[in-house]
Amino acid sequence: MDISHTFDHFRTQVQPAIWSKLEEFALLGYDSVSAEEFWQYLIRKKWKKVKNEPKLFEMIQDILSVKVSDYINYATIEAYKSTEFSFEDENELKELLK
Repeated sequence: MDISHTFDHFRTQVQPAIWSKLEEFALLGYDSVSAEEFWQYLIRKKWKKVKNEPKLFEMIQDILSVKVSDYINYATIEAYKSTEFSFEDENELKELLK
């Protein structure tokens, strides 16, 4: 799913804000989040519906306003989407309920 996003051309300009936010995540104990994962969160969740050309300061404001809980909720939902549990298989259901 390598579809170009409207904001992709701003990526290098907002990279310092992304690194700053990832440092904040690390201070709070979430140091396994990569810049690419965070960027995917931004374009899939924060900037999903783009109405017009963004301003650079608005993008940086969006990045710096992300809460750890917002990102963790997104990552959890994405993990559930990619899990291949079929509740028709009794062994998988028992494994899930352990």
